[in-house]
Amino acid sequence: MKPLKNIIFDFGGVLIDWNPVYLYQEIFDKEEDMNYFLEHVCRYEWNVLQDAGRSLAEGTRVLQEQHPEYREEIAMYYGRWDEMLGGTIKENVKLIKPLKEKYNIYGLTNWSAETIPIAMERYDFFKDLDGMVVSGAEKIIKPDPKLYHILLERYEIEAGESLFIDDNYANIEAAQQLGFQTIHLAEGISLEEVLKAKAIL
Repeated sequence: MKPLKNIIFDFGGVLIDWNPVYLYQEIFDKEEDMNYFLEHVCRYEWNVLQDAGRSLAEGTRVLQEQHPEYREEIAMYYGRWDEMLGGTIKENVKLIKPLKEKYNIYGLTNWSAETIPIAMERYDFFKDLDGMVVSGAEKIIKPDPKLYHILLERYEIEAGESLFIDDNYANIEAAQQLGFQTIHLAEGISLEEVLKAKAIL
């Protein structure tokens, strides 16, 4: 195994607490109505298309045509998107500065190119990154290997010298196949403890 030079973070679920529930629990009176809306209308699969580069306006228009009875609620998804940000995941964000003393720090995220500036303006840790690749800007989403290759080529780094941290196992598998060292940040896992156990931190 090559010496580690780079740490690469996913954002949502690793560094940033983002959840549509934070907004829609204020919109719907009943939890079951909110759950139905998020599971059957503004579904995960629909949001991913915006992460893959479709414009927010287009994504909103298409869904409103499919579900006209939820026209206003669909408009709120991106119209009030900032209310879905629950803050940083502090126990992980606090690790960036000490890691930066020894490693280059990058971001590799599935995120809309139109909403990432909101998060960048709100959270200070972005200033500590040496670079990042955002799926919406590249119009490719993880786990497509092409997105990982963009990161490697843009910043002239090697997969074998890089540790990739993500909460989505499909993304971890793709990184492993490309030769990255990885940490799957599953629920209940302490990133700090794992990094210390690996003598990275």
